[in-house]
Amino acid sequence: MSKTAVVTGAGSGVGQAIALKLAAQGWKVALLGRREEALKNTVKRGRKHAKQFLVVPCDIGDSTQVAAMAKTVLAKFKSVEVLVNAAGTNIPRRSLAELSLEDYHAVMDANLHGSYYCAQAFLPQMRARKSGTIVNIVSEAGKQASPKSGPSYVLSKFGQTGLTQCINAEERIHGVRACSIFPGDIDTELLNKRPVVPDATARAKMMLPEDIADCALLAINLPPRAVVEEILVRPG
Repeated sequence: MSKTAVVTGAGSGVGQAIALKLAAQGWKVALLGRREEALKNTVKRGRKHAKQFLVVPCDIGDSTQVAAMAKTVLAKFKSVEVLVNAAGTNIPRRSLAELSLEDYHAVMDANLHGSYYCAQAFLPQMRARKSGTIVNIVSEAGKQASPKSGPSYVLSKFGQTGLTQCINAEERIHGVRACSIFPGDIDTELLNKRPVVPDATARAKMMLPEDIADCALLAINLPPRAVVEEILVRPG
């Protein structure tokens, strides 16, 4: 198995935590995100593993950019064994009463369409090789809607759940597996986009990105005979 991975949203939060943990385990990791400086910061945080990272700025909501990114990554890595879709966003004005069409599409592009584009970009070589793991960082909002999340976020996360199920339904015979991780509240930058930003006391009770990264690595590191289809994880 080639220890090569692609992680979206790798400039911060859960994506960054997963990328760092993969590199520490000897993986070569392509770091994807819109902000090149944030991706370079992840490389700096990786310190002695810095040479294992490939920085590829990309807006995953743009299918043309994703196609170009995949060519760059496969030219460098030759194959990709693992894809982690960790990129995600939300907007402050998120309720049905105030959600704009522009914001709706922005959330769907980042959370759902980007995951689909990236999966389709790397599935063919996984299918041909008969091995691969795709991890979708969803949210508990992909299990149950709530006013806290807003409809655009909820719809995108239910869609990611469906994407995972479709991959397992259709690609299992080709040796490709997928896992949906459904985290509750995590202390990340995304909290700053809530209508009411949680204070330090509330954040102290939440999970950390590293907790979700450990869940992702469980799904990735299990032998191919085992498929973790879903992980629901909430603050203790």
